[in-house]
Amino acid sequence: MEPPDGSLLDSDRLETMYERLTPRVEKIIKLSQEIARDYEQDYVGTEHLLLAILKEGTGIGATLLTDQGIGLARAKEVVDRLMQKSAEETWVFGRLPGTPHFRNVMATAIEEARQFECKEVCSEHLLLALAREEGSVAQATLHELGIKAGTLRAKLRSYLDAKEGRAGVPEAGN
Repeated sequence: MEPPDGSLLDSDRLETMYERLTPRVEKIIKLSQEIARDYEQDYVGTEHLLLAILKEGTGIGATLLTDQGIGLARAKEVVDRLMQKSAEETWVFGRLPGTPHFRNVMATAIEEARQFECKEVCSEHLLLALAREEGSVAQATLHELGIKAGTLRAKLRSYLDAKEGRAGVPEAGN
């Protein structure tokens, strides 16, 4: 099934929407597809992106979560429970359909990168977008785990400021 506007969301389209995704974000997107397949689901949702950020594990997004005691196993427990309640409509993401929330998160991540004056979309931008996407499984998971978008944004700013005053600088080499 195609999205209502007939467009497909893939890395090439995102790169034309914004300068480029980091290799880490490209890996996170691929991992989210694998996670969806592991769940035997025919769509990629925000919950898969959240789990992929944690599974990839090396980005600032994962660090912000693990610093608050949220690891992959804990997040997966909450996602599993919430997914049983969720039946979102899907649209095509390359070969594997993605939810409308997934598409919104990708667009919001691009905006987050712009707000941080980054030329690349990094894992922390994805995480902020996930925390902002109302009604999504990922936002519900983060909320249940005690993570709110405003607090997350403040922690990210502090984290980046602590890295030699390089606030807004994308993840090195990613």
